[in-house]
Amino acid sequence: MSNLNKALLIGRLTKDPEMRYTPSGTAVTNFSIATNRWSTGPDGEKKEFTDYHNIVAYNAGKRNLAEVVAQYTRKGALVYIEGRIQTRSWEGQDGQKRRTTEIIANDVQFLDSRSGGPTDGTPRQRPAASDDIPAPDDAPRDVDPDEIPF
Repeated sequence: MSNLNKALLIGRLTKDPEMRYTPSGTAVTNFSIATNRWSTGPDGEKKEFTDYHNIVAYNAGKRNLAEVVAQYTRKGALVYIEGRIQTRSWEGQDGQKRRTTEIIANDVQFLDSRSGGPTDGTPRQRPAASDDIPAPDDAPRDVDPDEIPF
């Protein structure tokens, strides 16, 4: 039997994306989006609920997904995310075991009109130093462009 791990989301960024670099120099952009859904609450009334999703975008091969997301999106932007769900754990600097579930983005599409971008017409760029959250074990590594099947 086959397995499938695929996430498709449309939502709005809850804050500006943050781009960092792994110790090996790979760009990684972290951001979160909010999605809304309607459901019947405990009192029987139809209510709107909001879910929050942590998203991670990497550069892979010639695809500069992490850089593009960091440069061309900002808080409130409407995006379509396609990726996979991953839960990972690590030990923080304080010695406590930490755990997070996130979507590793394979594709990010910007759904706002072009006028929804940065107001001064220039891309945002905010590279930051690496923090204490390690990259996933299967994060994209250096890829030979000739090995990409498309």
